Amino acid sequence: MGIFQQILDRSSSSYRHQAKHLWPPLALLIGLGAGIPALALSVSVGEDGIDARRLHQPPYNLTGKKIAIGQVEGGRPGLFGLDKISISNNPVTVTQVLQIDGPAIADEFVDDHANHVASVMVSQEKRLIGVAPDARLFSAAIGPLTGELSGQPQECLTSQHIALRNSGDVRAINFSFGEPLVSDPRPDASLDGNALLTQCVDWSSRVHKALYVIAGNQGGGGIPIPTDNFNGINVAYSTQVDGRFVKVDYANSSSEPAFRPRGADSPESNVGPRRSINLVAPGDDIRMLDPNGQEVLSSGSSFAAPHVAATVALLQEWGDRQIRTAGWQLDAREPMVMKAVLLNAADKLRDEGNGQLLGMGRTLLDESNLTWVDSDAYTDPKIPLHRELGTGHLNAFRAYEQFNGGQWGPGNVTVRGWDYNSLPLNTAETSDQHLAHTDYAIETPLKAGSYLAATLTWERQVSLEDSDDNGLYDIGESFDVGGLNNLNLYLMPIDEEDTSKSIWSSVSDVDSLEHIFYQIPKSGRYKLRVVYEQQVTRETLQPYALAWWGVAEAVAPISRAQHEHHSN
Repeated sequence: MGIFQQILDRSSSSYRHQAKHLWPPLALLIGLGAGIPALALSVSVGEDGIDARRLHQPPYNLTGKKIAIGQVEGGRPGLFGLDKISISNNPVTVTQVLQIDGPAIADEFVDDHANHVASVMVSQEKRLIGVAPDARLFSAAIGPLTGELSGQPQECLTSQHIALRNSGDVRAINFSFGEPLVSDPRPDASLDGNALLTQCVDWSSRVHKALYVIAGNQGGGGIPIPTDNFNGINVAYSTQVDGRFVKVDYANSSSEPAFRPRGADSPESNVGPRRSINLVAPGDDIRMLDPNGQEVLSSGSSFAAPHVAATVALLQEWGDRQIRTAGWQLDAREPMVMKAVLLNAADKLRDEGNGQLLGMGRTLLDESNLTWVDSDAYTDPKIPLHRELGTGHLNAFRAYEQFNGGQWGPGNVTVRGWDYNSLPLNTAETSDQHLAHTDYAIETPLKAGSYLAATLTWERQVSLEDSDDNGLYDIGESFDVGGLNNLNLYLMPIDEEDTSKSIWSSVSDVDSLEHIFYQIPKSGRYKLRVVYEQQVTRETLQPYALAWWGVAEAVAPISRAQHEHHSN
């Protein structure tokens, strides 16, 4: 029997019994690659993947300890003591397993796929170590859904149930599943952000303060809902070249497929110019663990997304440590901060060791073997994301470095850092040149020829139509989309006030993020300006997160005391 057939046959007996009753869209499409170079999960977690193993070691000692993350899909991982198939000393240790909005039932919906996803996040097997082996994983199965109707209400209910675990403190929730457009009950359904599950993700992200990480599956005949969300991170998957994850896999669908899937009136891509992929992570030839402890090899964006979700656990462990010992604010826990940090720290072009490329660990290639700077995202200020690569490839260690730059409010800031802040409403008297804005002036001159990366994120406003006023989503309820305000990001000379004279900008009209990756033309001081371009919602303040990273000339960095003095 060939290895791929063995993999397909290694499903648990309980799940094989139930699988024919499960709602078909819940199982994410999985491609099985033919080339088998280095196969261990440890490769994707190590320096040839996302470089998270370095964070497990001293002096960092980051393993996700005490940080809660979540998992939602059709089935669930096994749990020893509850499920017969689950072995003692199971290296995939799940804190709690659930079903929709209640406890899991013994031996029901134990799913190989869910166990594989969980092993990427929390496996404690030494050879197949997960990204955050000590994180607290809460996993819920949606289970069987009967009839022809969409399962989105149950999926939303399950997501809420996970978000409320750990006393409502779950920092990231992984979705390695989705819904097909053909199952959506809306007439002429499209990826316009208005499917119930998509609205639920954006609502829960804002209300429950959890970053949703979604396996990116747009294309033809796939399961793209909720990849048209605004507040989460959609993840494509990379494959190995010469042992390193450096190229997006050919099996990924880009954000703009040129074909129409059968049974659909339009391609499975976001309505309008908004692109779906935010980030790339390892997903090809990943070796993982079944509920019975056997190793299995598989590929797909299902296994890229949990690399990202578990990286959040590592960063949040560090953030909580800094809150306790270094005076960091609770802003460090905001999902938009995590999104800005992860996207801004992504690898695009390999740094040759001179620091000009911000210490990036790889040159990431798209399906045409072109790089990020060969794309329209590099040359068009209205396009913040590469259609296949998003902002680049996940690099957990660089994300730590970005996060560790610390929070700096508007005013004079260091060359690397982040902020969580807000802008007030524009008034009726506000002119185009005096729109509400705030500046981040990089204190040290930036080096000519080096690159600066900056990412701005904010949330689409979605509220619950709570018919019984219990503060919870219940089956039959719906959501109200308040809309998406428009923020822009400008890179400007330090003494310039006219945004039309910025040296570069990110000014998308349709996204909930802006991203700049720009080569500094000459040494000098620069600033980033966040502008509240257009108000749509009723809120009096517009929160946002900003992360930035540049290369300073050989000038001593400012201290926090100096920052506070200059800011005041």
